[in-house]
Amino acid sequence: MNLPGDLRYTSDHEWVRKTSDTSVQVGITDYAQDALGDVVFVQPPQVGDQCGQGSALGEVESTKSVSEIYAPVAGEVIGVNTALEESPELLNSDPYGSGWICEIRVESMDILEALMDAAAYQALIEG
Repeated sequence: MNLPGDLRYTSDHEWVRKTSDTSVQVGITDYAQDALGDVVFVQPPQVGDQCGQGSALGEVESTKSVSEIYAPVAGEVIGVNTALEESPELLNSDPYGSGWICEIRVESMDILEALMDAAAYQALIEG
């Protein structure tokens, strides 16, 4: 299972990457995409959406199920990965790269400290 050490993780299997002093990229983990199976559709949030930490951001539909994507941080959606419209399978093939889902502007980066590091997330999924 691929777990980049520079990311933060949630118990709902989302990852967060700091992209600037005020924004983060969000996606689903390698573990999540593996559990979902072949992703066939992604419903991302809309640019301008306000999200609360833990609130639903969108959905991922796979050949096995439909799953919610939860906001790992509170803030405003400032970007979405439009490549997922044509190629939702990017969540399977490159969940930490070209398979990112959205970018969120956060009020404080302090919230990232409350999320799990790679070692804590590894312990969670091996549970």
